[in-house]
Amino acid sequence: MKPRILVSREVFDETLALLAEHFDVESNQTDQRFSADELAARLADKQAAVISTSDRIDAALLDRCPGLKAVCNVGVGYNNIDVPACTSRGVMATNTPGVLTDSVADYTFGLVIATCRRVTEGEHYLRDGQWKGTYLKQMLGQDVHGATLGIFGLGRIGQAVAKRAAGFDMNVLYHNRSPLDAATEKTFNASYRTKEALLRESDIVVLLTPYSAESHHMIGAAELALMKPSAVLINVARGGIVDDAALIEALKARRIWAAGMDVYENEPALNPGFLGLKNVVLSPHLASASEPTRKAMANTAARNCIAALTTGAPPNLLNPEARR
Repeated sequence: MKPRILVSREVFDETLALLAEHFDVESNQTDQRFSADELAARLADKQAAVISTSDRIDAALLDRCPGLKAVCNVGVGYNNIDVPACTSRGVMATNTPGVLTDSVADYTFGLVIATCRRVTEGEHYLRDGQWKGTYLKQMLGQDVHGATLGIFGLGRIGQAVAKRAAGFDMNVLYHNRSPLDAATEKTFNASYRTKEALLRESDIVVLLTPYSAESHHMIGAAELALMKPSAVLINVARGGIVDDAALIEALKARRIWAAGMDVYENEPALNPGFLGLKNVVLSPHLASASEPTRKAMANTAARNCIAALTTGAPPNLLNPEARR
């Protein structure tokens, strides 16, 4: 008898076919988000799950699913999973790093350009019938080429963004918990700065750090006050890294020039204060949303699930000590 697994949100047919070779699969192709109780009830008789970042896996859920051996996230971020709770119960947790690096880096630069050059604002202006001609001071933006780009989190995606910055002749600064080695800095032409120095010096600040209790509201009112009045903030990392209420106030008061947001606190419950602002570009968590990348993410999660229940050694295991 095949092990039973749950696929908690809609995936591609090829992903389901891959899983069906090994498992008895229950899938949620209607893509309706399960409540915590619904998710626990569906997982009660399952050995593993391929889950979305919208699915919260915590101690309370795990205690209701004693047969669960693996939870396989379709996504690189995993702040939806209580990894220590999984580990203490012998549940393997996996994610999908690497496969989305270039797509997210591409999208990051798209958001940088859209924000700095007021692309969405210009489109709305045109669609609303307001465009009556071209004027010298019409909808002036900020240059991307030659600007100083500050990156919080020079990991895989941050490094891919730094590579793209070279094509725009940008000066790249970065901040990590500790500086990278000199050879890596040279490869990406990036200079280390303290958090405060990066905020003061950068024309464009891009957030690419993982979300954790340590990074919660890493960018708040005090940090925004350090930025140049002409500066742009871009968040493609995770909601909660930015204090959205403080950012809205800074944008209203023009303490910074603009922001580009792909992620939000409490998403999809967007803070309505963003909606009345012209100096923010809003995107609904789409940075990895190219078809090839999303397929690669789903199939990587599926392969993690297969390996977890067959060999006990999935390639993207977050908690090796959970193996049993």
